[in-house]
Amino acid sequence: MPRVVLVHPEIPPNTGNIARTCAATRTPLHLVEPLGFELSDRYLKRAGLDYWPYVDLHLHPSWTAFVAAAREQPGRLIGFSKSGVECYTDIEYAPDDWLLFGKETAGLSTDILAACDTTARIPMAEPGVRSLNLSASAAIGLFEALRQMQV
Repeated sequence: MPRVVLVHPEIPPNTGNIARTCAATRTPLHLVEPLGFELSDRYLKRAGLDYWPYVDLHLHPSWTAFVAAAREQPGRLIGFSKSGVECYTDIEYAPDDWLLFGKETAGLSTDILAACDTTARIPMAEPGVRSLNLSASAAIGLFEALRQMQV
């Protein structure tokens, strides 16, 4: 099962919605600190509803700690970014991939994107739109990976 990684998420409802998607699909969710909220935040809990017991949640104290943990396991780091090299549908996903998404206001930093094995973009027809909502992007990327794996 691929893993969803949120690097420095800032908005509790987005993380709660992603947690609900991860619970529904039995996808592990990794959060990389610092977070823009407390895990006890009521908006985070509200967005995740009563599904939090079903979330396989992993918390990493920093990007460096996450990379060290991820590199001990198989799988590619796939960074999702507006500047991604490959269209997200052109990537052949594997069950052990790490799907990385950045914070809402800035996405993944250039340093983090450089550490990725590949980068994915979700095409947008309107050039005036800077980005999609984080929870929508995570769902799009995750469900494409699951579709390809016929899960």
